[in-house]
Amino acid sequence: MNRLFGSGKPKAPPPSLTDAVSGVDSRADSVDKKIQKLDAELMKCKNEMKKMRPGPAKERVKQRAMRLLKQKKVYEQQHGNLQQQSFNMEQANFQIQNLKDTQTTVQAMKAGAKEMKKEYKKVDINQIEDLQDDMEEMMGMADEVQEAMGRSYGMPDDIDEADLDAELDLLGDDMAVDEDTSYLDAATAPAAPTGLPTAVAGDVGMDEFGLPALPAQ
Repeated sequence: MNRLFGSGKPKAPPPSLTDAVSGVDSRADSVDKKIQKLDAELMKCKNEMKKMRPGPAKERVKQRAMRLLKQKKVYEQQHGNLQQQSFNMEQANFQIQNLKDTQTTVQAMKAGAKEMKKEYKKVDINQIEDLQDDMEEMMGMADEVQEAMGRSYGMPDDIDEADLDAELDLLGDDMAVDEDTSYLDAATAPAAPTGLPTAVAGDVGMDEFGLPALPAQ
């Protein structure tokens, strides 16, 4: 059938907002260049008029400058319209993209919720509570074992803490007495003899060894 009657040409896809924005921006840039060109010509006319004397020649330059100024006004209006169109399409494109992103987010959230429900079915809250109770019981048993292992043996229970404090204070005083070494101070020791002893009472003479001489027989 296609050979007899032919087939229609495939329809081209409609232009996207991004393409439309690009085209409008291109036209706006073209208009902006024309405005810049007119500004240069207007400045040239203005400089010529400053140098010319009043007369027909100056009037012609003035009329030309007026025409250029009117063209500039038209181009400026066109440029503003194109900028507004581009802005409107950009805003529309932005909103469309936001909607697409929202749809993607919603789909992801739905998939996440479905997966969460699937995984939650694998969890038994009763088993978790039983496990927590068992852990708490085992921790208590461990504390009891540690307390039992740290129990003291052979220690009297009737010792008064006040008596222990007093004994500790006395122990400190005894240690201070033991540490007193003032009796070893050289200033309190007798001086060593430096010469021979003097004669004893009765004018007894001394022998060659420094001892009292024996009386003569």
